[in-house]
Amino acid sequence: MHLSDFFYELPETLIAHYPLAERSASRLLVLDPRLETIQHSACRYLPEFLRPGDLLVFNDTRVIPARLLGCKLSGGKIEVLIERLVGDYQAWVHVRASKAPKVNSLLVFDQGVNAQVQEKNATLTLITFNQPVISVLDRLGHMPLPPYLKRPDENLDRTGYQTVYADKPGAVAAPTAGLHFDKPLLDRLQEQGIELAYITLHVGAGTFQPVRVDHIENHQMHAEYLEVSDLVCQQIKATKARGGRIVAVGTTSVRALETAASSGDIQPFYGETKIFIYPGYEFRVVDAMMTNFHLSESTLLMLVSAFAGLKFTQHAYQIAIRERYRFYSYGDSMLILSTDH
Repeated sequence: MHLSDFFYELPETLIAHYPLAERSASRLLVLDPRLETIQHSACRYLPEFLRPGDLLVFNDTRVIPARLLGCKLSGGKIEVLIERLVGDYQAWVHVRASKAPKVNSLLVFDQGVNAQVQEKNATLTLITFNQPVISVLDRLGHMPLPPYLKRPDENLDRTGYQTVYADKPGAVAAPTAGLHFDKPLLDRLQEQGIELAYITLHVGAGTFQPVRVDHIENHQMHAEYLEVSDLVCQQIKATKARGGRIVAVGTTSVRALETAASSGDIQPFYGETKIFIYPGYEFRVVDAMMTNFHLSESTLLMLVSAFAGLKFTQHAYQIAIRERYRFYSYGDSMLILSTDH
């Protein structure tokens, strides 16, 4: 398949630059690929499209304020974006500078914070801070908003760009389908007999990296750390046994579950995944998914196209554009129901 198969044009006015005041007020485009039907709804009405006995699987990663501004000892300005935490004091990072810092050099930040460059690879730099990383980020860090928002982070992003159930720190991008859930909606889902489960996948900055090959089969995915517990595996098996559906909230939940089931049966998984899901992939676990609208030619759009079908996904996106849905991280969402998986 060609990269251009996943291209669409989006008016810039449809990019959502801020979240809505009420999370569950976002619009919801409901797709049934098997029946080829599309409905317009809102996220607060999600329980109407689910059944007692279904299992919603959320990603409980917590976005860290991963962007730091500082300088080299020479005075040259730098911008550091945390990619992955390594223990309490170390992190693999992206460094933006006019001239890349050398190994053993020192990076200087405010409030007496500094970090030494330990090693480098083709894309990342390992640095060691003189203070615990999480503490440094809480005090000095900026929320790592997606580059297409083209605005500095604000105080509202500390909560707006975070799910209400975020628990385990480590993501540098939000699992955005989960941003539509507030406590009242979660309570209604459980009152209706819908079960909730939580996996962890720490979204990396690589999620925003463009695909640079024409034949998408040649694309090399970035690695992301994930955890699928034995409890989640048992919940999934019990749901399947009673005839319920596994509804993944977000592409990150899809990637986590399908990675854990790569051997055929769902099994606990702790480690990195480079799974690349594009049309032709056979889903082993996920029966339905909720997801935001994704960038043109992105691997996330390819994953959605694998689940809903490329032509039907293209059709749905054109309807969303025509009906002026809000796009991307702070935008509206879609629910894809299918009995074919």
